[in-house]
Amino acid sequence: MLICVALPALAISTDQGQLTGRGLEGFYRAGRRTLSRCQVRVAGREPVAVQARMLSADSARFVATLRLSTDGGPDPEVVVERVRHADGTERITLRSASGRPLRLPLEVSLGTDLAEVGAVASGRAGPELPATVHDSGMRWSSATAHCVVTADPAPADALASAGLLRWEVDLPPGSSRSVELRVRPDGAGPVRAAGHGTMRPGAGAGARAVGDDPRVQPLLARSVEDLQALLLRAPQHPTDVYPAAGAPWRCGLAPAEALAAARMALPLGTRIAAGTLRTLARSQLTGPGPRSGMIPGPLRDAGPHLPPGCTGTEATLLFPVLLAEAWRWGLPAQEVEDLLPAAERCLGWLLTSVGDGVFLTDARPGGAARGEIQAHAHRAALLGADLLDAHGRADPAGLRQWAARLRSAFQEEFWVADRTGGRPAAARLADGRPVPHLTGGAAHLLDTGLLGSGTLAPGLLDKVRTEQLARLLGGPAMDSGWGLRSMGAKEAAYNPFGHRGGAVRVQETAVAVAGLAAVGYEKEASSLLRGMLSAAEAFGHRLPEMYAGEQRTEGGVPLPHPAACRPAATAAAAGVHVLVALAGIRPDAPARTVKLSPLRSVPLGELGLSALSVAGAPFSVRVSRLGLAMVEEAADGLQLGV
Repeated sequence: MLICVALPALAISTDQGQLTGRGLEGFYRAGRRTLSRCQVRVAGREPVAVQARMLSADSARFVATLRLSTDGGPDPEVVVERVRHADGTERITLRSASGRPLRLPLEVSLGTDLAEVGAVASGRAGPELPATVHDSGMRWSSATAHCVVTADPAPADALASAGLLRWEVDLPPGSSRSVELRVRPDGAGPVRAAGHGTMRPGAGAGARAVGDDPRVQPLLARSVEDLQALLLRAPQHPTDVYPAAGAPWRCGLAPAEALAAARMALPLGTRIAAGTLRTLARSQLTGPGPRSGMIPGPLRDAGPHLPPGCTGTEATLLFPVLLAEAWRWGLPAQEVEDLLPAAERCLGWLLTSVGDGVFLTDARPGGAARGEIQAHAHRAALLGADLLDAHGRADPAGLRQWAARLRSAFQEEFWVADRTGGRPAAARLADGRPVPHLTGGAAHLLDTGLLGSGTLAPGLLDKVRTEQLARLLGGPAMDSGWGLRSMGAKEAAYNPFGHRGGAVRVQETAVAVAGLAAVGYEKEASSLLRGMLSAAEAFGHRLPEMYAGEQRTEGGVPLPHPAACRPAATAAAAGVHVLVALAGIRPDAPARTVKLSPLRSVPLGELGLSALSVAGAPFSVRVSRLGLAMVEEAADGLQLGV
């Protein structure tokens, strides 16, 4: 599928270009299919599709040809080009390659069911609705929605019973003629995508990557485009934007994914982070009770060995982390101050939930303590304490003291010893038994977060166990050749298509690449990075949320996952995250410093990143083939830290 995105609008097509009304095909606005069928015939025949490609995140181009004469040889005489935009606009252009004048009937057959996307996805969309001729096009109505298609120029004929618009097109030799269709909910204006203008020119939106590896620029460009295309505006606060989880399945706010994507996108600027934080702060639970301070979120599948986990827990722990790191990247002081009370409530919820214990467990009775969640909680405590301390807030000693206890207990009770050196448990049950399976969530143990002066917070594992984890993540059971599996290939119930049971999740791969690079395991980081870049190339540089974890073979390509969002906010932001990790950019905007810790092995050769954003100003850096990083553009007064 080619998915054009400019939320709240989508256009979903196959590589044939025709919208047949089957499957997910069609134009969508705000979760409803406004047009399901748009089929073109020229001279009574369907053109032969020859190419389909994405032009940008919100547009695609389809080319087909037509041979009019049965005795004129194999060469086509007419080229039919269709450029389709997510906003509901399609331009159909006929180009003559004939040496004689042509007069051709152009017919466009239209139809829609006005179904909700959920009904479409589950096969419950229902039949097409009857059309009526309306102005220069067609109109459809249901009990809850109305849609209009208008055409420019107006058709010569319109037949409502067939949803048919017809033109007679004169084509002198070498000429072209176009028809533009506009699909709109009745009474609605053009789509104003939230992403347009979100990142100011010169920082973020114009980010570029150049270097020895030709894949880096298309990956970064498409990542930035997709992030912008997935942005939504908070309904009551339109200046606040946040990323939707992904298209076509999850075009709304998913708190944990939005925070994770905004965090990985910080090198593009802090506006997405600020909008996401403000939007979620308004949803934060307050008042008495054990959930006070929590950011609510739905349950999410946790793989074959654990019950579903609450994404609200992850979101609550990510909130103070994103605020702390956004402050380091240059979030203005007043915006930080405004968000500090919400971060304090998140951290208060953390300490309350832990109580007299040491691990953060699921809220249900007898709930497990998940290893990935302990990593999130530890990072939130340290970065949150650092943030509160710097702003003169309540004494954060309780956070640091608990983090120290957690570190000690985690190494004792979450490490499963075996003959190969051991592994971190996926979880610890209420009775103390570990869930010993190796999962991609272990990568989060390496993601400790950014403190002042470009230093990283300490992790839950000591040096020896960190080395063992790096060896495991870089081994063949976890590294599929296309990225990090969400569960090791040798584990019980491994499934290469399992969302948390073996598929490659792009966010986890990016976290592993950055974490391994930060702790000095460049060989393992480089292998995962190269696999991820190869997968991106196979997917046209638009990485899906996940794909099958089957082992890479010579000449093979990664298998798509049928339930994956593509584009997805976390996958798009992951493209930014791994490239920035190569340069090791660690800013401290409040102290007016930036530290560079590039990968000395330069796995992609020379790399230049330009038009990023540090301290609210454009930032550019270059890493040479010798592994040396040089700042080429920065904010006035920003000093290079040691």
